[in-house]
Amino acid sequence: MLKTIKKAWKYLGAKLASVFNEKADPKVQLEQAIIEAQEQHRRLKEQAANVIANQKTTEMQLNQKLEELTKVNANARQAVLMADEAAKSANAAKATEYTQAAEAFANRLIALERDVEGLKTLALQSAQASDQAKAAVQQNSSAMQAKLAEKQKLMSQLDQAKMQEQMNVALGSLSETVGQDVPTMDEVRKKIEQRHAKAMAGAELEGSSVEAKMLEVEQASVNFEAQSRLEEIRSQLGLGGAVAEAPAETVAPATEPDGGTTATGETAAN
Repeated sequence: MLKTIKKAWKYLGAKLASVFNEKADPKVQLEQAIIEAQEQHRRLKEQAANVIANQKTTEMQLNQKLEELTKVNANARQAVLMADEAAKSANAAKATEYTQAAEAFANRLIALERDVEGLKTLALQSAQASDQAKAAVQQNSSAMQAKLAEKQKLMSQLDQAKMQEQMNVALGSLSETVGQDVPTMDEVRKKIEQRHAKAMAGAELEGSSVEAKMLEVEQASVNFEAQSRLEEIRSQLGLGGAVAEAPAETVAPATEPDGGTTATGETAAN
């Protein structure tokens, strides 16, 4: 049971992490990654500074021991010389004191030599560690510069991706359904095409019916009568078209002695 609970807990944690990474803003995550890298670089520099400080401290201690070693060596030599002079002058007490002092200096000299050897080894190790720390800081600094440059590149790519996504949405809204209350251009075009096709089909069916043919004949008759009337009017106005019969030429009537008249081209009858 406990094992199952642990598995479920781990699965839930992985699921939440996956959902979080999917919903998280890449720009914010990128900033977090840069901040974390900068923090690591700061800690690395602090550690390197501590290593270099230890090297400096070891070098100062070594120099101090070397100075003290030089001084104790000189004192030991001086004590030996003074003990030898006291012995030559038959001053046994002084010779003994100087000999004891020389032995003390010799013991101190031996201890200092051991300390110096230890400090030399430590100083060498510290110098190597210092060089490694400096190289690590330099290398990490170069990596930081590369990460900052990559950040700018990724930020630019992210902005381009967002712009392209917006363009895709805008273009997709012209051919895809984006909402129940907002028809797309594609939907409107299909609706108009269907309505136009339906109207054309109705007109075609109406044009092929008997009633349509009868109406066409009636319209032709009306047009013929109208044309005839127009030809008649043009003839009366002398505008051409169909020529009407010219009226007979008339002559003004003449008065005869017996009171008769004559018509055009004819003699009045007796």
